[in-house]
Amino acid sequence: MSESKLFRTQEIGSLARPLWQLQGQRHTPLSPAARKEFLGWNQQLGFAPVEDATVGHFLSNGGTDVSGAQVRDWGAAFALRFLESAGLDRVYDGEARRVEMYEHAVRQMQGFELLGHVRSFDSKYYLKGAITGEVGLGHPYDLEEFDFVRSHARATPKLPVTGPYTIADWSFNEYYLGRIPGWKGRTQRREAQREFVVDVARKAIRPTLAAMIDHGCRVIQIDEPAAGTHPDQAALVAEGFNVATEGLDAEFSMHICFSDYRSLFPALLEAKRCRQWAWEFANRDTEDHDAYAMLSLLREYGDTREVGLGVLDVHRDAIESPEVVQNRIERAAQVLGDPSRIWVNPDCGLRTRRLEVAYEKLTNMVEGARRARQAQTGAG
Repeated sequence: MSESKLFRTQEIGSLARPLWQLQGQRHTPLSPAARKEFLGWNQQLGFAPVEDATVGHFLSNGGTDVSGAQVRDWGAAFALRFLESAGLDRVYDGEARRVEMYEHAVRQMQGFELLGHVRSFDSKYYLKGAITGEVGLGHPYDLEEFDFVRSHARATPKLPVTGPYTIADWSFNEYYLGRIPGWKGRTQRREAQREFVVDVARKAIRPTLAAMIDHGCRVIQIDEPAAGTHPDQAALVAEGFNVATEGLDAEFSMHICFSDYRSLFPALLEAKRCRQWAWEFANRDTEDHDAYAMLSLLREYGDTREVGLGVLDVHRDAIESPEVVQNRIERAAQVLGDPSRIWVNPDCGLRTRRLEVAYEKLTNMVEGARRARQAQTGAG
């Protein structure tokens, strides 16, 4: 697919794991529903070779007869074909191998102690950690994951990485705060937080990004969902981004979901190597409120970066029509004044939606982008 066409489309987060993958990774036999799901999607997408004896063993005995690594490979291939079949220009593997965006990253680093489960907004659980020693990294992480994606993807791979600010904000800061003597007031806590963010960025994330780039990764999304919860720390979000990407040659974006972006400006503008803001809009776009009018913020500050435009509400099963998607794109283009800056994506990851719902949303998104492109250029 062309990387130069107008209103290109991209993934922006995780997908729900299929039932067959969950059961396979737990080393249990497949339920009838999981077997039916595997066969149905495989017939549509062709993510696993049906002539392979391993597939037959899996369908007969599930994870009791097939390794967890093989099941995860099928899960990653499924997500790639799912997104490519929907028509996206940039794809990843739906984070099929990752436990959760925070826990997965922290498990790769040194200095953390995982303490107990907390619940995320969509009632899924992950282990929260405390930093009890200096941040370290035994070796860069997710290289095998990316190598699999690169070797199997037909569209352009786009790597998502949890950002340093979010990792620090979602952790208990015992080590860096404990190194500060005396009273731990607001100033001291901010000093400890900054040291924590910078160390995560410099000692863990940057080496990982550098290794990914050496493996051929050209498009990297830094996820900072915690940024919007502490707008007064937007300068630290930008600093962590800069430290993590310093001297690296790739196309970087920053994904911040569900935020009042005005509260992050102008401090966030200091994210020097950020080429694209990937933001949410659709969940608050109503007949009475034009969510895309907020893009005038960029014009106010003279910011000319690309925008990853959220046009799908990931919290509702209601399927946005191509007409709705086209309308949202055209409104955003009018506000920005330059349609070439727009990439089209869901507000966030679609992991909370059933796969059938996510697929229909994505195919309508691609069609809406095609219609908007045709209206602008006369070419679909």
